[in-house]
Order: sequence, then C-alpha cells, then structure tokens
Amino acid sequence: MRTFRYKQNRLQQLRGFCAVVEAGSVSKAASRLNLTQPTISLQVQSLERDLRAVLFERRGPKIEVTFDGELLYKLARPLVEQLTALDQNFEDRRNNVEQGRLTIAAGESTIQYVLPRAVQRFSSEHPGIALALNNVTGQQGLQQLRDRLVDFCVGPILDTPSDIVFDPVVVFDPVLITSRGHPLAKLRTVSLRDISRYPLILPPRHLSTWRQVEMVFQQHRLPYEVRLEMGGWEVIKRYVELGLGISIVMNVCLTGRERLEVIPVKKYFPKRVYGIVQLKGRALSPQARDFIATFKETSSTRSLAARAVRPACSPGKPGRSSD
Repeated sequence: MRTFRYKQNRLQQLRGFCAVVEAGSVSKAASRLNLTQPTISLQVQSLERDLRAVLFERRGPKIEVTFDGELLYKLARPLVEQLTALDQNFEDRRNNVEQGRLTIAAGESTIQYVLPRAVQRFSSEHPGIALALNNVTGQQGLQQLRDRLVDFCVGPILDTPSDIVFDPVVVFDPVLITSRGHPLAKLRTVSLRDISRYPLILPPRHLSTWRQVEMVFQQHRLPYEVRLEMGGWEVIKRYVELGLGISIVMNVCLTGRERLEVIPVKKYFPKRVYGIVQLKGRALSPQARDFIATFKETSSTRSLAARAVRPACSPGKPGRSSD
C-alpha cells in the first residue's frame, strides 16, 4: 500500500529525489523538506522502481548521482520548481488587474453620462487593460451577458429576470425640460395635466423611457402626444431648445449650460437607478471586480452633483431647482 501511494504522487517522489541530489544526502534532504529520513528513502526507491533505473550509488555513508540520476534531475528540477510555485503563481495572476481585457455592455446614455468618470479613472490606474464598451439596448446587453460576450452590464433595469442579479449603484431624478420662456416654465406648480397639453420629444418607442412615460399618463388617464421620436438625450435637448416640444429626461444629462427651463417632476415620474447587471452564479474576473469598485466610488457623489446643477433660465426669472 505504501509503494502504491508513492507511485500515485510523482511530484512528491521527484521533490524528494531533487532534494537528495542537491543536499548530497538523504538525511539532509529530509531535514530540508521537514520529512523523516525513511520517507525520503521510500520516495527515491519508489521512483527507481517506477523508472526501472538506478539513480544513486551508495558508497558507505555517501551517495553519488548516477548518469541516469543526473539526466532525471535536469528534467525534473524545472518541473518541481514550477509545481512548487504553482499555487502562488496562480494566486498572483488570479488577482492581477494590470493586464487583460474587460468588456462591458451599456446603453448610449449610460456610456455618455454615467460611466465616463469610472472609465477615466480605471484606464488611468490600469493602462495595461483593454477596455471595451458595447453600446447596446437593454435586451441586447442581457443577451450578450448570457452569451458570455461581456463581463457584465451597466444601466437601469425595470424587471430583473431570474438568472440576473442587479446591484444598484446610483440614482438620478426625472426632470421636465422646455425651451426658454415656455408657458410651463411660468407656472408656479406644474401638474401632469399641464404637461399632457404639450407635444413630447421622446427616445425611440422600444426604450424604457417611452414605456415609463406612457405608463404614467395611462395610470392618470391623461392623453399625450409624441411629436418627435429620436435617440440620445443630447439630440433631444437640442430640439427642445428649438421649441419643437418638451421632454422628460434624467438630471444626469444636464450640465447647466443648456438654454432650457428645467422643472422637477419626480412627483409623477420614477427615478432611474443605474447599477451593475450580472449573470447569477458567474464569477467575475479581478479586472471586473476592480472596475465595479471604481464605478461605485466615482458614483458615490455623482447623483448629488447632478442634483446640484442649476438650470439655465430666462433673464430676470429665477431658475427652478432640480430638487
């Protein structure tokens, strides 16, 4: 049974053999490996039986390495060193966030307004990591996540599927934007009925913003008109500035430099929560874990900063706070 055990553990045989070659004696090798002398002797004897070779010649109290022993030592020593260092090397590379590739799926607004600070800091701290941002819709992002084409997704999610985990990170408030001097901006308070009287500019119908706006008006049994349908908050803001309609956007997209009236409407429309979307049970790479930590750190004051933005307003008229 003892012989069988040693035959099944070739690494221990080779480690004991190499130690004997380097130490010049079985007793010194045993001391070096914190093993008993009989254990080292059994390892060497088992190795000689397995290879059908004589590895040492015994000359009284001394041993000498044979030709076969020298040959085996040259072959075995690199293997022993690599296997001995395997655990540490594996742990080092596993926790290495200085090299590799990270792929994230996110929508256009998330890439443009929510992620820049995290991407800038992460890229600066980890220049050796190739970072890819896939500009996709929410459903496309989930499919890429399930197909393992991306490490994770970033963005809002209305309904979380059973195979998905959503980790909320930052929240932004909805605001109504109008052109300068718009009749709505002159009202002391703006009701949902007031908003319903004016044509809207909204993102494409398949996106969550449209569905949320539609749901709010339907719940209050109010009619509404969508005059223009277009993608991207920057485009929407531009067309609102031109007086072609009003819109509901999240305050994250406002800089305070726009020629817009900004009216808080969180009383009627839901806030938007952005977070990390992961596949349940899938382990994240160290690069992914580090990016998520960076995103959370850079987002900790982001929503407050967004709420602190003061809208541009008409001359002589106080601006409305987005709070």
